[in-house]
Amino acid sequence: MGIYTIKNDDLALMVASLGAEIMSVRDCKTGQEYMWNADPVYWKRTSPILFPVVGSYKNKEVRHGDKVYTLPQHGFARDMEFEMISVMQDEIWFGLSHTPETLEKYPFPFKLEVGYAVIDNCVRVSWRVRNIGAETMHFSIGGHPAFCCPETAEGRQSDYWLHFEGADRISSRMIKDGVATDTILEYPLHDGYLQIAENLFDQDALVVEGGQTQKVSLCRPDKQPYVTVEFDAPLFGIWSVPGKAAPFVCIEPWYGRCDHQDFNGTLAEREWGNSLEAGGVFEASYLIRLG
Repeated sequence: MGIYTIKNDDLALMVASLGAEIMSVRDCKTGQEYMWNADPVYWKRTSPILFPVVGSYKNKEVRHGDKVYTLPQHGFARDMEFEMISVMQDEIWFGLSHTPETLEKYPFPFKLEVGYAVIDNCVRVSWRVRNIGAETMHFSIGGHPAFCCPETAEGRQSDYWLHFEGADRISSRMIKDGVATDTILEYPLHDGYLQIAENLFDQDALVVEGGQTQKVSLCRPDKQPYVTVEFDAPLFGIWSVPGKAAPFVCIEPWYGRCDHQDFNGTLAEREWGNSLEAGGVFEASYLIRLG
């Protein structure tokens, strides 16, 4: 595993080749660290890439053609070594391709490219999925960045706020035992703000479908934002470890979701899935604004 650093006058970003995972984003002027440090006492990851599934297949299995494929939660990309494709002072790209082992778990030949760029006080995260096989490819992809909350060692997570731009309430689909249910939880907002109550994550992640907002901020006790995630994704998750007041919160843009508890279809029939014709390319990105 290699660790690479890109930077500009405002930010220094460290990325590991294992999983092409962001490990650190630090303010060059103040030294402020924005990313969770992957302490396994709470959660051993910082910003894994979820591919080729977001969440879980029902029973970790899905049918395609005449075969059943088994994948762990969030897929395999986060645990694989990526090749560094190119690096400049302020931008870096990594690549991952299918292997005989991935084809046993997931039937499609692919190339996944992941890019990071620092632009002023922002990090742009880019994904490019290429279908290099002969049949239509079905996949999901998502981010899982964990940001320090509280912002420093002082304070409590429950002193902080989430802000959902342009929304007066957020509807979240309840997840139980790793699959989606029919239960919808409603969170009224006050001027777009929701306090991070101690029990907010007791029912697992908030799973927000249907483009209810495309800009979510973590805000200090005075409601001033210090991390904002902007995205075009149709779904997103908000998560922290249930019941532990863990010192981080994840804001997760998703192109995909776990299966519904009643789902019994094929890989092509999954809700919120994406399809690529042979030779097709899927591109998406999101922006992390800091400070």
